[in-house]
Amino acid sequence: MQPVNEFASGKVLLINKPLNWTSFDAVRKIRNLIKIPKVGHAGTLDPLASGLLIICTGKFTKKINEYMGMEKEYTGTITLGATTPSFDLETEPENFKDISLLTEEKLLTATHQFIGNILQMPPQFSAIKKDGKRLYESARQGIEVKVEPRPVTISTFEITKIEMPLVHFRVVCSTGTYIRSLANDFGAALGVGGYLSSLCRTRIGEFALDNAVTIETFEESVKNSRNSQ
Repeated sequence: MQPVNEFASGKVLLINKPLNWTSFDAVRKIRNLIKIPKVGHAGTLDPLASGLLIICTGKFTKKINEYMGMEKEYTGTITLGATTPSFDLETEPENFKDISLLTEEKLLTATHQFIGNILQMPPQFSAIKKDGKRLYESARQGIEVKVEPRPVTISTFEITKIEMPLVHFRVVCSTGTYIRSLANDFGAALGVGGYLSSLCRTRIGEFALDNAVTIETFEESVKNSRNSQ
């Protein structure tokens, strides 16, 4: 790890964001550790998702938009047979349906319609702003806001394991893709509903989760750098 004062000249940190942390929680923690104000992340991960978070420091914060535009890869699970208002486990499952007639062939066939350039409806529980207010703020008040579908590209939607009602998947997609929306739309296409029950971001462009460190490991390395100065 570089000495703490070198973070101001610009570093790209690959962090394995833990569950139940917001992306800003990770930024705030690192900012407090390295003692410089210019720290930012290159693409939000929801609190209920884990995995790769790119954090830029110092002069490298200018590169954030470049990294945000890169292709993303995710793995996770979709639970079939119910929906949630948030499309994930932030809200309680409802609208339960029988899944006994689903077959592996039906699941695999249903993925095909989501591969390529598609229009995707963002979740109501998202950070998109409409009239100066974030959608999730309205959603938590029970207010539905009209939004337009957005063009995204999904180059891979692969089912890796089936443990009904859980379906394990791997997705490679463009920036701006909501995996929660994909889970909801996949369940709707099967006629039984579905929601995202776990998610891990494994890659952003050429940056891989395998090369990321935990918050705890990063904190320890900063302390060691301070002690050696």
